[in-house]
Amino acid sequence: MNPYWIVISLYALLMLTIVIRGAMRTTNMRDYALGSVFFSPVAVGLSLAASMTSAATFIINPGFVSLYGVGAFVSMGLALPLAALISLIVLTKGFRKHGTTVKAMTLAQWMETRYQSRSFGKLFGWLSLLLITFIVLIAVGLTKVLSASLGVSELYTLIGVVVFIFGYMMFGGANSMVYTNTIQASLMLVVAFILLGSGAEAFRDGIDGFMGRLTAIDPKLTGLTNDSSFLFRDYAEIFLAQFIVGIAIVCQPHILTKSLLLKDDASVNRYLTVGIIVQFLFFLVVFAGFYARMQFPDLTRNGNPIPMDGLMSAYVADRFPVWIGVVVVLGLISAGVSTLEGLIQSLSTTITNDLMRLQESPRLLLINRLVIAGLGGITIWLAWNQLVNPKLSVGIFAQNGVYAYFSAAFVPILMGLFSKTIRVGAVATASIAALTTHFMMYYGQVALPFTKATGENPAVAAATAILVSLIVVFSLKGRT
Repeated sequence: MNPYWIVISLYALLMLTIVIRGAMRTTNMRDYALGSVFFSPVAVGLSLAASMTSAATFIINPGFVSLYGVGAFVSMGLALPLAALISLIVLTKGFRKHGTTVKAMTLAQWMETRYQSRSFGKLFGWLSLLLITFIVLIAVGLTKVLSASLGVSELYTLIGVVVFIFGYMMFGGANSMVYTNTIQASLMLVVAFILLGSGAEAFRDGIDGFMGRLTAIDPKLTGLTNDSSFLFRDYAEIFLAQFIVGIAIVCQPHILTKSLLLKDDASVNRYLTVGIIVQFLFFLVVFAGFYARMQFPDLTRNGNPIPMDGLMSAYVADRFPVWIGVVVVLGLISAGVSTLEGLIQSLSTTITNDLMRLQESPRLLLINRLVIAGLGGITIWLAWNQLVNPKLSVGIFAQNGVYAYFSAAFVPILMGLFSKTIRVGAVATASIAALTTHFMMYYGQVALPFTKATGENPAVAAATAILVSLIVVFSLKGRT
C-alpha cells in the first residue's frame, strides 16, 4: 500500500480527534471565533506562524524562485517578510487593546466599533469576501501536493480536500484550531529544516560554486533583476513594492485577530517572539526553489513540462526517499491546512456575524455551518478553474484579491490605532480610493514613471493603492 495513504490518513484522524474535542467546548459563535479555553502564548504564537504561512510560502512561492532566481528570493524571502514582521510588532498591541475592550470577534466588527459606524463595518464585511481568492490558492496548493503523493486525479483530490477541511471546520473553531495549528507548525518547522538543508551539496564549492550552477542553467537566475518576469524587473518591484505590501499584509482578519485569543496582556510579548522567530524561518523556505531548479534545469520531468505551481511537489517526489518524503508532504499539507483553517473560521464568522447580523441563538452555529458549506462549493468551482486554466500561477489570482483587501484595510487600521481625531469619512474615502487604484492599476496594467513596474504585478498595484490611500486620508484628516 502507498505509505502516503497510511500516514496522511493517520494525520487526518489526528486532526478530527482534536476537532471533536474542541467542538465539545463550542456552544456559541463567540466560542467558535475566539475560543472558550486558556491558550498558552507559545501555542498561539505557533498558531500565528502557521496561519501566516500558507501553501503559498511552502508550495507556490518557491516556484517563482525556480523560474526567476535571486530577484524572486530577495523579494519574497527577505523584503516582504522583514516588513511584515516589523508591522506585526507595531500593530498587534494597539489592535488587541481595542479588540478586547469591545469584545470584537472579527476585523469588520473592530472597524465598526472603532469608527462607530455600522455601514463602515459592513463594508469590510463585504470586502472580506476577496479573501476567497486566498482560500482558492491554498486549495490548489494542497491539491497539487496530495494528487502527486496519493496518485489520485486533481479533481477528486480537490473535492476531497475541500469536503474534509471545510467539513471539520464547521464544528471546531478556535477551540480546536489553536491546537491543530500548533501541531502543524511543529511539523512545518521540521520540514523547513529538511527543505533548506536538502540542497546543501550545491554549496560544496561555496557560494560562487552555487551561483555558477544557477548561471549555467540560466544567467538571468543570478541577476538581482529579471526582465523575463512581470514581477521582478527592477528594484521598484523587488524592494519598494514588496516592502510596502509587507507592511500592510498583516491587516488580514486571520492574522491580526489571532492576538484576541490571548487571555491577558502579559502574554503578548511572548506570543510575538515565538510567532516572529518561527515565521521568519518559514519565509526562508522559498530558497528551496533554487534546489528545485537544479533538479529540473529545463523545467521538465520525464519529458513532461512542470507547471510552476507543481515544481515543489515534483522536487519532493524526486529528491527524497519515501520515509522523508512522507514527512515533507505532511509539512507541506500543514502549511496549507493551518492557514485555510484560519481563513474559513474568520471569513465564515464575518459573514454570519457582520453581514447576516443574526442575533445570538442556538441556531447561529448551524447557520455558520451552512455558510461554510457554501464557501466550500465556491472554492471547488474557482480552484478547479485555476488548476486547468491558470495565469502563470494561482498565486497571481490570489494576490489580486488579497492585496486589494489589505490595501483597503491598512489606512483604517493604522489611523484607528494612532489617531484619536480621525473620522470615518476620511478613512472610508481612503479605503475606496485604495480599492479603485488597485483594480485600475491591475486591470489597466498602468505603468509607474521612471520604472519598469506596472500594475500587472499585484504588488505594484497594491503598493500604489496604499500610497494613494495615505495621501487621501492625510489630506482629509480633520476636515471630514
